[in-house]
Amino acid sequence: MNPELAQMETSELVHIGQEELDARRFPSAMRYLQAALERQRTPDHLSLYALALVQATGNVRTAVAMCQEAIKREPRNSEHFLRLGTVYLVAGRKKEAIRALNLGLRVGKNQAIMKLLQTLGHRESPVIPFLSRGNPLNKYLGKIRNSLFRK
Repeated sequence: MNPELAQMETSELVHIGQEELDARRFPSAMRYLQAALERQRTPDHLSLYALALVQATGNVRTAVAMCQEAIKREPRNSEHFLRLGTVYLVAGRKKEAIRALNLGLRVGKNQAIMKLLQTLGHRESPVIPFLSRGNPLNKYLGKIRNSLFRK
């Protein structure tokens, strides 16, 4: 461990790591959060580090596993679901991200989750439910429905 980081308190490492995440300086955030995680493997440290890891390195598999471990250890914390959803979004896995975010809302009202879901958009159910969403009939009827209700 870096001698400079070794002298810092764990809470200080996490605080600076979060600030670096917010500032989108992911390699730096990863360094601070990894140092905190090495001292204390708490659910919060796990999911924060996972977020920095996926942003800095693109290592989706490890980041998802860390978020899932955090959720297993602390299933009532919606922040872990928010971070898992964000990891999935970084990986381009929107469907899984939405599922994780919706699970987070079941755990507790989280403004950040609601805001993120709103930016991702909401899809209506297919017009003809027994046909797949990708069926041409459902596609065109859905476009017609949307154009009628927008006006």
